[in-house]
Amino acid sequence: MPPILPASRRSLLLQGAGVVIASSLPLGWGAARAQAAALRPTPSQTEGPFYPIALPADRDADLLRNGRAVYTPRQVAWVGGTVTDTQGRPLAGGVVEIWQCDEAGHYHHPGDGDRADAAFQGFGQVTLARDGRFRFRTLKPAPYTGRTPHIHVKVKLGGRELLTTQFYVQGDPGNARDALWRRLDAEAQAALTRPFVPGPDGFSADYAVVVRT
Repeated sequence: MPPILPASRRSLLLQGAGVVIASSLPLGWGAARAQAAALRPTPSQTEGPFYPIALPADRDADLLRNGRAVYTPRQVAWVGGTVTDTQGRPLAGGVVEIWQCDEAGHYHHPGDGDRADAAFQGFGQVTLARDGRFRFRTLKPAPYTGRTPHIHVKVKLGGRELLTTQFYVQGDPGNARDALWRRLDAEAQAALTRPFVPGPDGFSADYAVVVRT
């Protein structure tokens, strides 16, 4: 039976063994492990032709009120979620912008003839709090010729644009025919496509956005 070593000697031997094991690991092992644990950034997509030339005076989180005018769509939706960096830290102080067409498929933009309903705000902007959450009151995205229903999204921080992408509606039959949605791989489609769940105040959809800072 081997002799029982004093606790202090056993501790030193174990510490020494740990040094030997650590020194035998390949270079960059710690960095590779950290990188493997990082979240995949949300895929970017084209801005499209209808980002506002000048930001509207009313650009709060309620797109169904434009000044004093009230827009009453057939399908109200609450679109929200979180924005974090690739390590899962909330992007406090960041800005999320969304813009979309009205239910007739028109944008507030000269390129679309400024044909959108004047009561529909069409563009919203919120600043992220410490928890990185955002929420907009808007309409369930509507289709127009050549595109499946979608919402355009930008994430900014300190004047820098970190992400431009688009949100999609899970289960919409137009997705499979949409060139931009089909171009995404399965994981990217899952990241940008969420169910719009019906509720007493309208539909709700929640997106988890991950950005490189």
